[in-house]
Amino acid sequence: MSGTPASPRFEFRPLSAADLPRLHEWVQRPHVAQWWENPRSLNGIRQEYLPVVQGTESTRAYVAYEAAQPVGFIQSYVVVDAGDGWWPEETDPGARGIDQFLLDEHRLGQGLGTAMIRAFLDRLFEDPQVTAVQTDPAPHNARAVRCYEKAGFRRVGIVPTPDGPAFLMRCVRNSM
Repeated sequence: MSGTPASPRFEFRPLSAADLPRLHEWVQRPHVAQWWENPRSLNGIRQEYLPVVQGTESTRAYVAYEAAQPVGFIQSYVVVDAGDGWWPEETDPGARGIDQFLLDEHRLGQGLGTAMIRAFLDRLFEDPQVTAVQTDPAPHNARAVRCYEKAGFRRVGIVPTPDGPAFLMRCVRNSM
């Protein structure tokens, strides 16, 4: 047995309508609000995430749990279907995008985010139709870029998005 600590085990529970007030509170936290710009209001959260909860769009959102405690929020979406000016050049129907954050600032920088993302990648790649997963941190969000690299993502480059320049990063099946 090596001296490496075991990776945390995660459960990803689908976001529910009952979770929306908590999601609203979470996106107000300074360490999240710095990078998670919209929506901000509870009404905005409801408008954006009720269709997700109801399954009427391709985005799937989850609350990540570790040892029965919520530790993060994570969502995935079909990149080709993103719409609203997001990824117009993408043609691969198997590409998925992800966005996420940890709930507690004191848990940053301890490997929890990397472990959560790896566990979620494993889950996404269980679907044989998923060919690649991408994410798009702000170019100056060095903590996120390092986290994604540790989770298996590779830098593609700076790309324009509706939210401004982003650092496109991709992880392809069997590259982790």
